[in-house]
Amino acid sequence: MKEKEPSHRASPGSATADPASLSTRSALLDAAEQVMLEEGYAAVSSRRLAARAGVNSALVHYYFGTMDNLFVALFRRGSERSYQRLLAAAESDQPLWALWAAIHDQSRTSLTMEFVSLATHRPSIRTEITQSSKRFRELQLEIVTRALRSHGSTAWTPITLVMLMSSVSRFLRIEESFDIDCGHAEITTLIEDFLREVEGPERTA
Repeated sequence: MKEKEPSHRASPGSATADPASLSTRSALLDAAEQVMLEEGYAAVSSRRLAARAGVNSALVHYYFGTMDNLFVALFRRGSERSYQRLLAAAESDQPLWALWAAIHDQSRTSLTMEFVSLATHRPSIRTEITQSSKRFRELQLEIVTRALRSHGSTAWTPITLVMLMSSVSRFLRIEESFDIDCGHAEITTLIEDFLREVEGPERTA
């Protein structure tokens, strides 16, 4: 049976206050994320997403207008979730460990790499990544600066630690996608040894 479209149409890419509409939109974004993680962004299509979400394929364009709008909406959703995680890290008893866990999250890093690849063909995604990266870098620096200052550590500057965490994590995920792990344990240990020196052993909840 063909799914009935909501009676009050929203502008492409926007959410509505109707719970059913929000649920369908979220399901389509969830489906897009799953496909990107499993098969890459090139496998994302309105037909594939609709099949996964269990809705009519026409609703993909109804809610997002274009595939570009859908990718932007998915990136923004993930970016906001990650930003909230960084805010939580800032309030943690071990902010450096919390920041490292957020940066080194495998699923988020893998999805980010898909968006980086997508950005080479989609200017709208490139713009989103640029704006988001600047926002994240500012908060990351704030977290690290405050943490290092409170512990009196001067071994690494805040920007050095932020860049090391970010670049190492991203590079490791790229190599892991090709089944390469030579030196990964050593560089991870280098970072985590420093975190232990500053904040002590990582405490798990």
